[in-house]
Amino acid sequence: MIEIKNISKKFNTADGIVEALKDVSLSIPDGDIFGIIGMSGAGKSTLVRCINMLERPDSGTIEIDGCDLGKLSEKELRTVRRDISMIFQGFNLLMQRNCLKNVCFPLELSGVKKLDAKKKALELLDIVGLRDKAKAYPAQLSGGQQQRVAIARALATNPKVLLCDEATSALDPTTTNSILELIRNINKKLGITVIIITHQMSVVESICKNVAILDDGVVVEQGAVSEVFAHPKSKAAQNLVFPEGSSGSVVISESGDRIIRVVFNGASATGTPLIARMAVQKGIEANIAYASTKSINGKVYGSMLLGIAGDESNVNSAIEFLMQTPDVIAEEVEPCV
Repeated sequence: MIEIKNISKKFNTADGIVEALKDVSLSIPDGDIFGIIGMSGAGKSTLVRCINMLERPDSGTIEIDGCDLGKLSEKELRTVRRDISMIFQGFNLLMQRNCLKNVCFPLELSGVKKLDAKKKALELLDIVGLRDKAKAYPAQLSGGQQQRVAIARALATNPKVLLCDEATSALDPTTTNSILELIRNINKKLGITVIIITHQMSVVESICKNVAILDDGVVVEQGAVSEVFAHPKSKAAQNLVFPEGSSGSVVISESGDRIIRVVFNGASATGTPLIARMAVQKGIEANIAYASTKSINGKVYGSMLLGIAGDESNVNSAIEFLMQTPDVIAEEVEPCV
C-alpha cells in the first residue's frame, strides 16, 4: 500500500513562489494500476518525484508498506528505491550501450555478477518482446521499442512499484496501445503496482482501475475510473472527460433537437452500432452532434452528443433504450443554440 498523506511542495522561481502541490493525500492499493491525470502545470510530475523522494516534500509523508520514506537516510533511501522503478517520456536510455547492456546497467550497479546480469537481462527483454534486439543500439530502434527496453530496465531490480511519467506521450496511438497492453500484462503477471502519470484521458480509460485528478496542485476528484468517467463532478474532471462542453451546455445547430450525452465506459462493441439499433428497434432517429469514441480490446470508450427530435417522451425512451446497454450512461443536457 502506498499512502500519500498531506503532501505539499513549493518552489522558488524567478517569478516568485510556486505551490506545486497543496495538501495532497492518496491511497494506492498494492497491485493497482492507478492514474494521476491533469493538465500541464497541475503538479503531476512533482507528485511522482515526491513518491520516490527525488523531490522532498515540504510537509506530509510518503509511506510504502508502512515505511515512511521521509525518515530514511540517503543510504536507506537508495536501497528502498530499488523497489520503485520509473519510466519516462524520453526513454532515458544510454545511447552508447546496446539494449542488453542498458538492461544490465541497474543490475551492475546492484553488484550482480556479469553472467547473472546478462541472463536476467535477456529474460526481461524476452518479457517485453525484444530478445532479438539485444545487440541493437537505441538509435536503431523505434520509439515504442526504446520504451520497451526502458520498461525491461525498470524491471531489472524486481520493483514493487512502477512509476510511468508521461511514458506514452511521445508515441503514436497504435504504439501507445501496445505499450499500455504490455504494462497491463506486467501488472497482471508480476503483481507490480503501477502509477500512470498522464494528461491523456484515453490512457486512463484504457488501463487504469482508479484515478486521481490534479488541478493546480490539488486533488479535485478521485475514485474508480468507471465512476469518475461516467459522473465527473469537478470542473477539471469535466474538462478532461467532456472536452466538447464540460458545463453541460453545448453548441449545436438551430434544429430544435433535445440533446442527450452518451458516455461509453467499456461497453462491449457489437456488430450493429447502438445508435443504429435504436433507430431500427425503437424508431428513434438521432443526429450525432459530437462524437469521440474508440474501441480498445473490444470495449468502447468515449462520449457523444445526440440530437433527438420530438417531445420529452421521445427523449426518455431514447435514454431508457441506451441505458439498457451495460457500461453506457445517457442523460439529457441543455443545448446552447
